Amino acid sequence: MSPELRERLESVRVQRDELGGALSEPGLHKDPVRYRDLSRQYARLNRTVESYDEYLRLEADAAAAEELIGQSPAGDESVEWAREELESGRERLVRLGEEIELLLLPQDPDNAADVYLEIRAGTGGEEAGLFAGDLLRMYARHAERRGWDLSLLSAREGETGGYREVVARVTGEEVYMQLRYESGVHRVQRVPRTESQGRIHTSTCTVAVLPVREDAGEVEIAKEDIRVDTFRASGAGGQHVNKTDSAIRITHLPSGISVECQDQRSQHQNRAQAMALLAAKLRDLEQQAIEQDQAEARRSMIGTGERAEKIRTYNFPQGRMTDHRIGLTQHNLPALLDGDLDGLLQTLQREDQLARLLASG
Repeated sequence: MSPELRERLESVRVQRDELGGALSEPGLHKDPVRYRDLSRQYARLNRTVESYDEYLRLEADAAAAEELIGQSPAGDESVEWAREELESGRERLVRLGEEIELLLLPQDPDNAADVYLEIRAGTGGEEAGLFAGDLLRMYARHAERRGWDLSLLSAREGETGGYREVVARVTGEEVYMQLRYESGVHRVQRVPRTESQGRIHTSTCTVAVLPVREDAGEVEIAKEDIRVDTFRASGAGGQHVNKTDSAIRITHLPSGISVECQDQRSQHQNRAQAMALLAAKLRDLEQQAIEQDQAEARRSMIGTGERAEKIRTYNFPQGRMTDHRIGLTQHNLPALLDGDLDGLLQTLQREDQLARLLASG
């Protein structure tokens, strides 16, 4: 590890300690937003410092093993043991050094954010709608496993089940960091339940994952640029939801983006939620424009994240899932659809980090 990197890590230690002092300030609990932000920053820096301390311990152990080998007489049984420990320690040092470099990469400020999860049926008619329902269930089950909360904001149900479009909000710890790589076109290959000849059909759904920001006001939306419509909510939601025109649809006229919210009891609450969702979508448009200029190295690993890009295929007859961005195939489709996504999402995150590390030189 270079002296420059060690100096940087010691600087991270100082920042961690300063944040620890800030977290102990009297009365901080009265400002829950600041406490949450400081706690998240502390946790991230602390992971880096703990990894560096482990690196220093392994480095000291390796030096002690080398000294033992140099001082021990030939044929001493302890020499062979020390050599094995030294070789194992060096391997762990290399791996840990790589992990530390990844931890030092600049963090996306949205990593800790909650998300809006939007699933739209694409090609494939009613089968695509059924697949949209399967994807929603997959993310809902994953949210349960992670201790997150998933709540529906709006839904347009299909004629035979599933959804033509469904929007949910997912809240919890580091939701955007985990789900950000889900944006794109998801393709399914299976025999529809309405297919009498047993032929395999291909259908698609589009998934968008948008970070929720507390400072929603940073996106300025002129009143003359939007049209607001009210309507009666449909589907589950209780007697009040279905008997009043409390649901809101907001259309952003310049971009043509339309959002809906019908999960809240009052029109005012639904309007506020819909405006926040619209702001997130407008930010997403800006971000997509920025990402078009990013390095090709990162695109080749994870892709652009654009919704027109096919990112994954779920093949039911063969029980497999293939993520086309990194060429990963897994033969555990039932488990994945039941929300067991941790391994897949961690692999995508690590590939993205490695691509950014290569791009940074």
